Amino acid sequence: MSVQEQTAEGGEALEVWIDQDLCTGDGLCAQYAPEVFELDIDGLAYVKSPDDELLQDKGATTPVPLPLLRDVADSARECPGECIHVRRVSDKIEVYGPDAA
Repeated sequence: MSVQEQTAEGGEALEVWIDQDLCTGDGLCAQYAPEVFELDIDGLAYVKSPDDELLQDKGATTPVPLPLLRDVADSARECPGECIHVRRVSDKIEVYGPDAA
């Protein structure tokens, strides 16, 4: 498992995606974790690949790097649009975000 895939969530890899249909364009996520999130020219937030490429496909996911886990989780909790979803890669169970248990 690469450093990009390691997480503190039981040692399992996590990924994050944004539902742009619910995004308010507030930009909190990009403030919390600019390495993972970015606002595009359309005013909506998107995730970025580990190579810093903006991923604009609907439902695009990116790994949550261990050093940024807290920032990404805080982004999901604080998002006014409740559009940030963090889930385990292995079983797709959401651990942070509006659908987390």
